[in-house]
Amino acid sequence: MSRADPAAAGSRPVRAVWTFGLLRNELAVTFRRWRTLALLGVLAAVPVLIGVAVEIETDGGSPGGGGGGEGPAFISQITNNGLFLVFSALAATLPFFLPMAVGVVAGDAVAGEASAGTLRYLLVAPAGRTRLLLTKYATVVAFCLVATLVVAVSALATGALLFPLGDLTTISGTRIGFADGLLRALLIALVVAASLLGVAALGLFVSTLTHSGIAAMATTVGLLITVQILNQIPQLHAIHPYLFPHYWLSFADLMREPVHWDDLLRNLGLQGLYAGVFGSAAWARLAAKDITT
Repeated sequence: MSRADPAAAGSRPVRAVWTFGLLRNELAVTFRRWRTLALLGVLAAVPVLIGVAVEIETDGGSPGGGGGGEGPAFISQITNNGLFLVFSALAATLPFFLPMAVGVVAGDAVAGEASAGTLRYLLVAPAGRTRLLLTKYATVVAFCLVATLVVAVSALATGALLFPLGDLTTISGTRIGFADGLLRALLIALVVAASLLGVAALGLFVSTLTHSGIAAMATTVGLLITVQILNQIPQLHAIHPYLFPHYWLSFADLMREPVHWDDLLRNLGLQGLYAGVFGSAAWARLAAKDITT
């Protein structure tokens, strides 16, 4: 098959219509898969489990504890305000559950098409290789956002059912209104979704290296676990700021008054760097790849 972009042969309106249709189809296919629905179901269950566990512990006479100084001190505040369950659930799912789900979807994006024998037909369509790759990445980014919002909405609903809502105390000790707290919860969810862009690009690149969707998903999740382990080894502190999960929990700085932006901006910049590097690598690989199946 020729390596030239077939989109060059079509008119701009035809390419635009095809690209929009392709994106719509990709979104529909992705979010209708049982695997995707199962992943979203697991993510929605995590806040419920956390909320029920805190409620049971509180009823048993222990008010939660202070978290032992590890991670953002959100869990100890859940009994005072259910909105803190949103922050706690995002902090609990971000290190593993959310990136694992994104890795599964991203790893299958291109390799799954190759395994099913449909990739060659997509590549000869007017959209072309570049637009196909951008559509695949946009679909994975949409999943990042939806998955994060599923966790946040499930946590908010569970927190409202089990605990009181109202004004809340920030990490800095100041009081803010409930509306301000909801706005910060939304901003935190958006930052968490953006924190997954590096994993999404990495998974997409791995997906272009193989014709096996299962192999691509397993490799992406394996790399994720490996990087997480490297980020926990003190002797490797020199490389920690360059690992994509290093600043993930910086979203907690949005719950300070005033907000601390340094680590937040470092995190977003690092995710943009990973997205650019691995997105370019995925494009180079797909552009140079002979598709025979």
